[in-house]
Amino acid sequence: MDPSYPPSATARRAAAIARHLAGLSPRDAAAVAAALEPSACLSYAPPESSEPAPAFSPLELRSLLDGHHLRERDWAFRAMEESPLFCQRRSGGKVFVSPDYNEGKEGQREATMRRVGYLARRGVFRGWLTEPGPDAELRKLALLECLGMYDHSLAIKIGVHFFLWGSAIKFLGTKRHHDKWLSDTENYVIKGCFSMTELGHGSNVRGIETVATYDIKTREFVINTPCESAQKYWIGGAANHATHTIVFAQLHINGRNEGVHAFVAQIRDEHENVMPNIQIADCGHKIGLNGVDNGRIWFNNIRVPRENLLNLVADVLPDGQYVSTIDDPDQRFAAFLSPLTLGRVNIAVNAVYISKVGVAIAVRYALSRRAFSVTPDGPEMLLLDYPSHQRRLLPLLAKACLMSSAGNFMKRMYVKRTPELNKSIHIYSSALKATLTWQNMTTLQECREACGGQGLKTENRIGIFKAEFDVQSTFEGDNNVLMQQVSKALYAEFLTAKRKNQPFKGLGLEHLNGPCPVIPDYLTSGTLRSSSFQMDLLCLRERDLLKRFTTEVSNYLAQGESREKALMLSYQLAEDLARAFTERTILQIFLEDEKNIPTGSLKDILGLLRSLYVMVCIDESASFLRYGCLSRENVAAARKEVMTLCSELRPHALAIVSSFGIPDAFLSPLAFDWIEANARSSGNE
Repeated sequence: MDPSYPPSATARRAAAIARHLAGLSPRDAAAVAAALEPSACLSYAPPESSEPAPAFSPLELRSLLDGHHLRERDWAFRAMEESPLFCQRRSGGKVFVSPDYNEGKEGQREATMRRVGYLARRGVFRGWLTEPGPDAELRKLALLECLGMYDHSLAIKIGVHFFLWGSAIKFLGTKRHHDKWLSDTENYVIKGCFSMTELGHGSNVRGIETVATYDIKTREFVINTPCESAQKYWIGGAANHATHTIVFAQLHINGRNEGVHAFVAQIRDEHENVMPNIQIADCGHKIGLNGVDNGRIWFNNIRVPRENLLNLVADVLPDGQYVSTIDDPDQRFAAFLSPLTLGRVNIAVNAVYISKVGVAIAVRYALSRRAFSVTPDGPEMLLLDYPSHQRRLLPLLAKACLMSSAGNFMKRMYVKRTPELNKSIHIYSSALKATLTWQNMTTLQECREACGGQGLKTENRIGIFKAEFDVQSTFEGDNNVLMQQVSKALYAEFLTAKRKNQPFKGLGLEHLNGPCPVIPDYLTSGTLRSSSFQMDLLCLRERDLLKRFTTEVSNYLAQGESREKALMLSYQLAEDLARAFTERTILQIFLEDEKNIPTGSLKDILGLLRSLYVMVCIDESASFLRYGCLSRENVAAARKEVMTLCSELRPHALAIVSSFGIPDAFLSPLAFDWIEANARSSGNE
């Protein structure tokens, strides 16, 4: 540098620092030098090495949350871990299994079918349609829950075949259909799909446009797609693999429309060629579920035998006479939709298990990842030691536990169903399918964010789960429509009880028969955690909303509106009422489970989970304040109690997620040694 030029700003700062350091004492200079030394590299410490030992038996909690068939579940997990078809991958010193989402659409579909074939050979599906009894049905549900934790496409592919096609044959058909198709379905000799949804009609099944006309001369039904909006759409399995389908169509006999009925039609031959007068097209690439071959179907006056009408509910005699065991057209229509109930039950429960996977990964990561320190020289804090991070994750943990109980309740009711329970099963499955799938998406989003950038990596599962499970909010019934059905059903129950001057019975509505609960003006922590107070509060809100809803509908009726229009105009109260009913139901079910646990540490943990669930319900819903169920001061007290409960639950977080019974291989590298999983030597891309 030419000394004639003035020194640069950088040179002047360097000279000032040198003069400053030269004036330091040896001791101070050593301290400065130490501060400038590079810090030691971070190392992974498994949460088990620092977290307290479980204060309760994780196996007991797993038994409560899983509810049934733990041994069979573990067998299914092992069956998947043992096969290379499930894409075993070593990362961070562990082996994980998950689909290869980098494969193209066709590759994912064929991989799904290979896995289905392997599971069939292992005997996973044995008895799924041919073995009678509640235990067999519960075993089937348990196994499908495990398969769903591996891959949603796998669960849906299997679910369409067994739960939609198979259930339609079993529950809408009669002996001739059972003999012909059930065994071949169970053994995958044939592959079924379920053609209900159309381009122009989804939730409104009554409005579907496909037509089945009875030909008396040939004793056949002629099935036709009369217009583009009548094409069958989103039919899982149709694009590539299905050989048969259940066709829902308007039944026309002698110029009279008898309404929607179900027919069996073959759409591919034994060589997988599409049958004559049928056109099938692919629905294309989707944001998720690309392992399922969703297709579109057009029928060009195809003919099926008269015997292919699923005739448990209604039949057409050879001479064209229409007969039915159910005179009421509305009840008959509801019976035809019964196969959807099992699908909703399965979807709701599957959503809880996916929430558990997401929460387990996020909690384990938060117990090993550190960020910032509260003192200048102190160690960085674990993420889960931050109260704000506890508030993000631990309420999700509580909801997953309480919703597990709700799922088990729904399954038990379904497998022991009677005609008298059908209405209750429909209402519960609608409410819980909507609520649990919505909560799953909320959980996955929060867990994704709580894992930072690592949550975006496909191998860490949470991010890809968001795309894979988004569809749950709309298939097997749009969630908003289902919740409207719940509020309409409650309105009908209210009218019936008042008209007959009888007490409420069923759906947990018996609380309406007693006096209105009174909420104290001042809520202490002890009161907020009291199960009797919690039930009183949720019952009070439900009671109040039911009264408001029925009053508003009545006012619209008095103004000359039709019943349907009046219900439609009252949608805001309808939404709040359906949510109040569902949250009260979930609490009530969990309290029954909690009651059966003996006094001890597990019961204490269940009490914390329950109280956190209720406090978060208060914190997240404006309805308690909007309708005057709680004062502003009491809502604020509940909000503060959330923080306290989170801090008390924090030491038990690892033990609770370990109680979910999810094998390590079905979590992700982020839940374990995420540093080693991202090392240069790992070869990860």
